[in-house]
Amino acid sequence: MGKKIVFMGTPDFAVKSLDAIVQAGYEVAAVVTVPDRQTGRGLKVTFSPVKEYALQHGLPLLQPEKLRDPQFITDLQSINADLFVVVAFRMLPQMVWSMPPLGTFNLHASLLPQYRGAAPINWAIINGEKETGVTTFLLNEKIDEGQILMQRRTSITPDDNAGTLHDRLAEMGAELTVETVKALFAGTAKPTRQPDAEQTKNAPKIFKPDCAIDWTRSGEEIRNFVRGLSPYPAATTTMIDAKGTEISMKIYDVTYEKGSADKVGTIKTDRKKVLKIAVKDGFIDILSLQISGKKKITTDEFLRGYDISAWKLTTCIN
Repeated sequence: MGKKIVFMGTPDFAVKSLDAIVQAGYEVAAVVTVPDRQTGRGLKVTFSPVKEYALQHGLPLLQPEKLRDPQFITDLQSINADLFVVVAFRMLPQMVWSMPPLGTFNLHASLLPQYRGAAPINWAIINGEKETGVTTFLLNEKIDEGQILMQRRTSITPDDNAGTLHDRLAEMGAELTVETVKALFAGTAKPTRQPDAEQTKNAPKIFKPDCAIDWTRSGEEIRNFVRGLSPYPAATTTMIDAKGTEISMKIYDVTYEKGSADKVGTIKTDRKKVLKIAVKDGFIDILSLQISGKKKITTDEFLRGYDISAWKLTTCIN
């Protein structure tokens, strides 16, 4: 097709868009991703999902430690790409995003201007949104505030969690990425200023302390919190067993039962299949969980292995 693209991304979410660009027949002159990392006890070297894809498809790779590195800048300039496409990558310095003649656009997993930030999928569900989507926009010096190119919408169903929504938005985003590339190459794209929002909801990066369940919240808020963090990074809580040992666990799937409840934090169980936590307006029924250091299991599997009749809940924030 004559024109060249440099693609920048890291996780699985970005692979969908990279593959869509390749399958559409566009020339990906280079792929930029993070350097290899040593992970786990054995310090095994791991590649990003985007690097794995690039290697499988013979695409040239750049893995700079620093995006302002003179050699990296020189390498990028020598490619003479017409367009940079960014999906789930680092913040780019102006010397990078301003380089190609058609500019640099980013795919973001929200309907901008809402949910600017690193974790838009998680926060949309945590906040109980009924709709979200994907946006392509031109990069500028401000994070997630550039001119919008295209958007697509989707409903958030009551059964969605961060995992299912992630996969759906990755597919939608891949299609939108190709549509955006096509429009920019054809000169038909019409960038528009992001609309002003009366109240902008942000999507900051989620850290481990942010994952603790606040059992004093309403049942619906807790249910949204759990599904907004499932399967990753996962909502957490802590219990104390009969010996006084703290047991940390991740909670992956719950239902909410409205009604009058006992004291907030009270554990209710039939010791066979049911594990409920009292909240201020009912009960949260835990369906699957994972004790620290163990594998993910269903509640009935958990209750077969642990007598929790004397356990107490300790994780009540605020």
